Amino acid sequence: MPLISVVIPVYNGEKTIKETIESVLKQTFYDWELIVINDGSSDRTLEIVQSISEPRLKVFTYPNAGLSASRNRGISLATGEYISFLDADDLWTPDKLEAQLQALQNNPQAAVAYSWSSCIDESGNIFRSGGNLTYTGDVYLYLLLINFVENGSNVLISTKALKEVGNFDETLTSCEDWDMWLRLAAKYEFVAVEKPQILYRISANSMSANLLRMEAESMQVINRKRGRDREDYQHIKRLSKGNFYKYLVFKALDLTPKSERGWIAAKLLWKAVRYDRNLLQTKVIWKVLFRIVAVIILPSQIAERLFIKMKRAAEITTIFSYLRLEP
Repeated sequence: MPLISVVIPVYNGEKTIKETIESVLKQTFYDWELIVINDGSSDRTLEIVQSISEPRLKVFTYPNAGLSASRNRGISLATGEYISFLDADDLWTPDKLEAQLQALQNNPQAAVAYSWSSCIDESGNIFRSGGNLTYTGDVYLYLLLINFVENGSNVLISTKALKEVGNFDETLTSCEDWDMWLRLAAKYEFVAVEKPQILYRISANSMSANLLRMEAESMQVINRKRGRDREDYQHIKRLSKGNFYKYLVFKALDLTPKSERGWIAAKLLWKAVRYDRNLLQTKVIWKVLFRIVAVIILPSQIAERLFIKMKRAAEITTIFSYLRLEP
């Protein structure tokens, strides 16, 4: 049996699936199996996967059921002592599995290892670093405050621990990975590899672009009871909601400028301020308002050119410096 099972769910991923699989084939750690769950793709995805000659690669095709169901199907087929998930448009650095496995073996009390992430564009170019936050041991309160794991392509998990907490929630179409990490953190310790090893792809058509769905489901995940929540956690949940609304404001304005996204950003900003009134006293609030107004009133291409020309006035990444990172 392989030591690690890697699960890649894919739906109509013909543009990226080969590169994603190749990032697994290039791993410096070799004792793995790769389980590709073809989630009812109607493009050339299956043809591309089947053209890859690799005895450790197994592909299974099912009717379309969504990301969570595909991950759960992969879990049921996995035979490794550890499991890692990789979305079909993301990439790993070659040392990802080796470094995370070493971290878990050096910290036998931990059941989950995670690394830092970098963001890549549709061409695979790195254009922004991730949060690069490091919390180890009992991380539950920190993870409830902010999803420092950042994406579903990150963790290496003890299979025993994963099966104890149960499958991914198939009623969630976003934030299902954060929900899973929280369930694991409620019972097990985490360990971090302090370097970027996950290349997380961001595109206008990615799941993360569906902001209103993310808003609704993130609030649902934050409010859930996980067996160790106490009444005094309410202030942490409030801080968590404020953090997530700041993130959603950034997401709305970081995507291709469209009028409807400007209106959504305005609504999200109002909610962010509701949870953190100190935001009104920051410089970034004026930059956010500038982008919102420009996105609403200007055609998309003109707004993009304006943001490039007035880069300093339109730069809103500093909103992340106002996230609450301590319980």
